[in-house]
Amino acid sequence: NLLEAGVGLAAINSVIEAKGVEGNGLDAALERSKGKKVVMVGKFPDIGRFKKVAREFIVLELNPFLIDPANNILPSTAAESVIEDADVVIITASTIINKSIDRVLELSRSAYTVLVGPSTPMLDGMFDFGIDMLAGTKVNRPQSFIKKISQGCERISPDKLEGDVTFVKLCRECSGQFH
Repeated sequence: NLLEAGVGLAAINSVIEAKGVEGNGLDAALERSKGKKVVMVGKFPDIGRFKKVAREFIVLELNPFLIDPANNILPSTAAESVIEDADVVIITASTIINKSIDRVLELSRSAYTVLVGPSTPMLDGMFDFGIDMLAGTKVNRPQSFIKKISQGCERISPDKLEGDVTFVKLCRECSGQFH
């Protein structure tokens, strides 16, 4: 049950003290993507930025209404044929909820992997599963955040949420410290 899995992951994340430094993980992934083959598992906003810098950029998407082969947005079933030779794989944390993360990480063994999104568990123990960078969200003001979300705030963004949340990132190679 995806709803129960989502609530379960949110419950787990609610008791985790988000480690890492302030910063947008997608920006950090963009820097790593220059001249590389990049596969994004789950379509994130602003993919045009990646298309401009990556040698090759492919999105794998579960939602059939977002699939657009002409723009390299392929069904998630294409993972077997496009991930294994990728240099960078950016993975939505929703793959934990839909239980596809194990296979995606297995296919991504030779790539630099970034787990991104508000569902990302910000625990350095996640590096044991082959993830190189965690990019998640730290809630600074829970009551204000809950109020805005309950009023229909659609996309989690520090700017939109006026400081209620902060984007945080933690990487394996630098023990959470970005130089």
